[in-house]
Amino acid sequence: MDRATEVAAAVESSVESLVAVLERARVAQQPAIPPAQLRVLTIVAANRHTNMSRLAEALDVVPSSASRLCDRLEATGLLRRVADPRDRREVRLLLTPASRRLLTDLRERRQAALSEVLERMPAAARQDLLRALQAFEAATGATEETGRQTA
Repeated sequence: MDRATEVAAAVESSVESLVAVLERARVAQQPAIPPAQLRVLTIVAANRHTNMSRLAEALDVVPSSASRLCDRLEATGLLRRVADPRDRREVRLLLTPASRRLLTDLRERRQAALSEVLERMPAAARQDLLRALQAFEAATGATEETGRQTA
């Protein structure tokens, strides 16, 4: 299995298994949170200066759709909207303590689910997987850098 297309097919299949493990961890969480709302919380957690237009862009949706997602999250106490102190016309999105706990709990559940699967693998295979994932990440970074330089 040397051809890149054969490896790509194997990686795709493995990624589907990985997504299934992560999804089971998400669904088991209480309260259950829909994937789109979880994506909003993840984006806001990654950038403390997220406003509605940046969120819509990151989600690749129109601002009204992003606003409706935020309405739902705000109604459940997982998100707050506040005026941006730098520009009062802008609305900044902030996580609440409840959403921070939810994200921490989800991260722990996902890591536990992944650990359970990884423990069923031989130690050498885990090390090979780690090296392969690190090489993949490095190749992705190199591709992005090349793309930025030529763009």
